[in-house]
Amino acid sequence: MKQIYRLEIVAQEDAYDRVCGLLALEVSFGWEEENLPTGETRFRIHCEQESYLSDLQDRIRRAVPDVCQTLSAVEEKDWVDAWKQFFTPVCCGSRFVVLPPWLADSPEFAERTPIIIEPKSAFGTGHHATTALCLRVISDLLDEGRLAAGQRFLDLGTGSGVLGIGCCKYGLRGEGLDIDPLAVDNALENRELNRIAPEAFTIGAGSIEAVKGRTFDLVLANILARPLTEMAPDIVAARAADGALVLSGLLVIQADGVEAAYRACGLPEARRIIDGEWCALVWA
Repeated sequence: MKQIYRLEIVAQEDAYDRVCGLLALEVSFGWEEENLPTGETRFRIHCEQESYLSDLQDRIRRAVPDVCQTLSAVEEKDWVDAWKQFFTPVCCGSRFVVLPPWLADSPEFAERTPIIIEPKSAFGTGHHATTALCLRVISDLLDEGRLAAGQRFLDLGTGSGVLGIGCCKYGLRGEGLDIDPLAVDNALENRELNRIAPEAFTIGAGSIEAVKGRTFDLVLANILARPLTEMAPDIVAARAADGALVLSGLLVIQADGVEAAYRACGLPEARRIIDGEWCALVWA
């Protein structure tokens, strides 16, 4: 097997922005990110040139000396085949199943509503607990009659579009926003795969400021603790007076701090849905 090289970086939360900024400048072909239970983030960069990654390692060491780095050789894989082995169906709540396109016609989940997701850079496939948590909450709110066809939603940090597509499958209409243009492209592709009309689910680049002055019956924000905290006043303002709000992308250890920011904006105590070390905060 051909060898390629991997640079792995583990950064504390306070070093996250510095590492991301440096990688954005130096690594045009992209990288992987994984949130760790400790609150740290693991970055992985793969490249055929060991010297390139070694130089990058030196630049990161000078700019962000408090991160842990490991450079190693790994066997190159057939990544398309690896995706197919990894991307198994994911059942979420009582209603949804997330499927890849090659399993779209599977009769195994006939009793569930399928959401077809083309896996692209893990923008939200249902395999991560935070995505599954949000779909579970949407399913529960539908079961309770709290959500219904005709209501409007906002999917902030839409990623693959999986949450917005799930809402549209039950007659809600709304929009998805993401600051990553690659995520926007993936969400548009998945909208088409699921035969969702563009006017039912508008998707574009941007963040909460793009909907300033407007309100929604459901606001979904599956991002990270820091931006959720910083955007709390604007996210609360986007929720209709009797609307629902679902926040995720949080470790359990981060939930108190994020919830405090929203209670400071006038919201009551949140309901918490927990899956292992991950948490969703729900106001509904």
